[in-house]
Amino acid sequence: MPDKIIERILAAADTPDLLDILTNRLSLSDLQSLLLEVYRQRAASLTPSDILKQYENNRFVVPSQVDPQQQLEFDRLAYSVLPPGFEALELSPVSPLGTNSVVATVNQNKVLSTIRNTEVTADVTNVLALECAKRRRASAPHTRTHEMIKLCASHRVLRTQQVNGPNLFQHFRLLGLCTAGRDTGSYRFEIDALIEHLEFYFRLFEAANHSGFAMATPNPGIADVRVSLTAFDKIRYNALQASVLEKLATQYPQVTFAFDRERETGRGYYDSAGFHIYGCDSSGTEYFLVDGGFTDWTQQLLNNKKERLLISGIGSERFVLCFK
Repeated sequence: MPDKIIERILAAADTPDLLDILTNRLSLSDLQSLLLEVYRQRAASLTPSDILKQYENNRFVVPSQVDPQQQLEFDRLAYSVLPPGFEALELSPVSPLGTNSVVATVNQNKVLSTIRNTEVTADVTNVLALECAKRRRASAPHTRTHEMIKLCASHRVLRTQQVNGPNLFQHFRLLGLCTAGRDTGSYRFEIDALIEHLEFYFRLFEAANHSGFAMATPNPGIADVRVSLTAFDKIRYNALQASVLEKLATQYPQVTFAFDRERETGRGYYDSAGFHIYGCDSSGTEYFLVDGGFTDWTQQLLNNKKERLLISGIGSERFVLCFK
C-alpha cells in the first residue's frame, strides 16, 4: 500500500525522480530547511477551526487517561526501590533520527519522525542505550572493563502503529532500565544484571501492593507473579537455570519461574536471552507486565563485541490503569 501511495504522489508531481532527490541528493540539513519552509507555509494556511478539528480527530494528541497523581505515585515507588548504583534520568522528548530502526529492529514507520532530523521517543531503553554508549566511550580505557553504567528513566513514548484494545494507547508512559558493561567471563555480567533487574520488579510489585495499588477487593495484591525466561542462543541455558532461576526460586517462593523454550517473539531483537514477567489482579486476570533481555546495541554503537547490555521495561501507565 505505501508503495502505491508513493507512486501516486510522484505521478501527480510529474517528477519521477523526486523521491531520489529528497532521499539521496539533498543533505539532511538541506532537507530540513526545505521541509521547515513547507510546513511553515502549510501552518500559515490553517485556521483556528482547522486546529480544533485536528485536535478532535488526531489519535496522537489525545490526553492520557491515567490519573497523573497515581502515575507520580508509581514513579515515586519505582525510584524508591531502585538497586544501588542506578541513576534516574529525565529524557528529551525526541531522540536522533533512526534511534529505533538503525540499531534495533523497529521499522521507521512505527515511530514519529520529525522534520528536524529527530524522532519522537518511542522507547525508553533505546535512548538509555545511547547514553550508556556515550558514557562507556568517554570513560578511561583502564576502567572500562570493570565499569558498569546503570540508568533508569520514566518517560512518555509515542508509537504510530494503530492500536486497538483495552489499556492500549498511541502514547503512554514507560519505566525502563539499562545496565551496560563489558563481558567479564563465565556469563557473570549477564547473571548479575539479570538478577538485579528481576529483583527490582519484585520489590516494585511488593511496594505497589503495600501502597494501595490493586486494592479493589478485600484480597489486595498483584498476585501469581511469574517469570518466563528464554535462552535464544541455547548456550546459556544451564547457567541461567542454575544461577538465576533456581537461585531466585529459593529466595522468592511466591514467584513462579520457568523457561519458555518455544518462544520466538523477540528473537533478533534480543540476542542471548529475554524474559517476561506476568501478574494477576484480584479477579485472577493475568497481565503481561515486564519485557526485558540482552541486546547487541552497545556492541554496534561502540563497535566492540565485548560490550554487554541488559534492558527491561514496564508499561507503567498500563500498570496504573490495570491495578489502580
